[in-house]
Amino acid sequence: MVVCGDDALARRLAGELREVYGERVTLVVPPAGGRSPQTGRERAGALLGRFSAALGRGPGAAQVPDGDRVVEAAELTEEVLAEAGVADAGALALVNDDDETNIRAALAARRLNPRLRLVIRLYNRKLGQHLAELLDQAALLADPDLATRDVSTTVLSDADTAAPALAAAAVAGTRKVLQADGLLLQAVEQQAPAQDGAPPEGLCTLALLSTNRTGAGGNGDEGPLLLPDDAAVAAAAGRGTVVLQAVRHHAPPLAPGRLAGRGAPLRELFSRRLRWALAGLLTAVLGLAVASWATAGGNPLHATYLTLLDLFALNDPATEGPHSRQVLQLLAALAGLLLLPVLLAAALEAFGTFRTAAALRRPPRGLSGHVVLLGLGKIGSRVLTRLRELGIPVVCVEEDPEARGIPHARRLRVPVVLGDVTEEGVLEAAKIHRAHALLALTSVDTTNLEAALYARSVKPDLGVVLRLYDDDFALAVFRTLRAAHPGANTRSRSVTTLAAPAFAGAMMGRRILGAIPVERKVLLFAALDVAEHPELRDRTVAEAFRPGAWRVVALDTSAPAQRLPDLSAGPPPYGQGHTSGLVWDLHPGQVLTAEDRVVVAATRRGLARLLGRRREAGRVGAPRRAGQE
Repeated sequence: MVVCGDDALARRLAGELREVYGERVTLVVPPAGGRSPQTGRERAGALLGRFSAALGRGPGAAQVPDGDRVVEAAELTEEVLAEAGVADAGALALVNDDDETNIRAALAARRLNPRLRLVIRLYNRKLGQHLAELLDQAALLADPDLATRDVSTTVLSDADTAAPALAAAAVAGTRKVLQADGLLLQAVEQQAPAQDGAPPEGLCTLALLSTNRTGAGGNGDEGPLLLPDDAAVAAAAGRGTVVLQAVRHHAPPLAPGRLAGRGAPLRELFSRRLRWALAGLLTAVLGLAVASWATAGGNPLHATYLTLLDLFALNDPATEGPHSRQVLQLLAALAGLLLLPVLLAAALEAFGTFRTAAALRRPPRGLSGHVVLLGLGKIGSRVLTRLRELGIPVVCVEEDPEARGIPHARRLRVPVVLGDVTEEGVLEAAKIHRAHALLALTSVDTTNLEAALYARSVKPDLGVVLRLYDDDFALAVFRTLRAAHPGANTRSRSVTTLAAPAFAGAMMGRRILGAIPVERKVLLFAALDVAEHPELRDRTVAEAFRPGAWRVVALDTSAPAQRLPDLSAGPPPYGQGHTSGLVWDLHPGQVLTAEDRVVVAATRRGLARLLGRRREAGRVGAPRRAGQE
């Protein structure tokens, strides 16, 4: 396995491949720059989790224990990829933060090895869809025999992979979600089954939560139990559960009557007070027209015409007419005087509405129960989209007015407060004292922590979700905040920790649908072809279940020719016009045949076990570590 990158995701991905899947890893990193060569190699070795004297071997490559290698290169050229062994590698992960760098390297790698399994980190989802199709087509043209082989190009985004978990953690009880074949999977936290043994509501139980969350009895703090069997669920009185549900996902519709291209509803064009004033004047004019027709007789249209002339002061004074005509003319002139300021106010309000439609909204005065989102970068933008899809009110705080997510927030008409969150008054402007939760997603750990501590001083029971770079630091912060505020919901998340399992699974040749966190652990959802896995083939759903490892949760009943190559495709346009063939309510006696494709919920080690036999039979792999299943 070859991993190209020099950030936390590359380090965690390399560790995932080595420790969970038992793979040999070659890591390609930039040179050390102005530092000494030894310091640069130690930095590269630290990414692999290895510090060894063997790092000094060779000018550009270094051998580390267990066959791992480190290659230092300023650019990912074709020569560098060849030196890293891409021509003979099973998979290549391009996880640099720059999309263009990853695209260039992907094109070069596909020329070197058409059979190579590519996993590319891209933020632009539409570009990634087209790039994956292009690279797969190029591989098939270079070697037509690849049509039946496990070769693919998978485009992933750490932001998209981690966004559902971060958005779900923002609000207690919010469902953890991921997309599958146009449907929405929901992992819902519920109370433990009652003493009478009533099963939790849902398709299946994914996990039992820690004992300390519900005050259950037990010896010590028992951590979460992933994929328990029925006996463990029945015996879990007093423990919360995470159950799986599946419903169709419907995006929230746009409000009716929006102005084209500006996003301002027609009802917001004029204020209610102005609308009442216009209605009153129109009623007065209509009444004057009826009174003129009743007193003067004649045609009603002619009476209305005379009233309008009087209203706009265009008619001759009725000095010789009857007294009723003179009174009506004076009243019409008075209505005309009142109409002028109302028309001016309407013009100003319409102009102001069109200006504010393209500007950032301020938090409404009476807003409460919302989520305060700090940071509108890559991660923040994706999380904002998820929160709006779930119908959760959001107020964003961003220091940079040119941030990536500012135009996105403007399109969604989400209130935004511009300012440094560490400065006094910024969180107050976001109505933090009336908020339900704080979601701190800036790229600076200290900023996120400072904002969380200040928000807790304003509202001690505020729910807090922190994005922290280091997972050990995130765990320490979580425990401390939970101990200091036991009555408040506290979550700490590392984006790279949430995203690395999905990238690693894709490098093993699986279509990873997403990852759902269960406290400090992660459950992976993957689409597997039954024919390639003896653990599933010709077994019933109940027989294929391995507690604590994997569980079949859905069966794809679509014809093989009509199946989507990637079940995570969607929402439209990628999934548009496609009817889902996934069946979620499976009978335990359902037999899985070789033609079937299933959706499996698995732990990281469980997925590694499912892929182990294919790896040993298909190519030479690293020897398994002692004690590894």
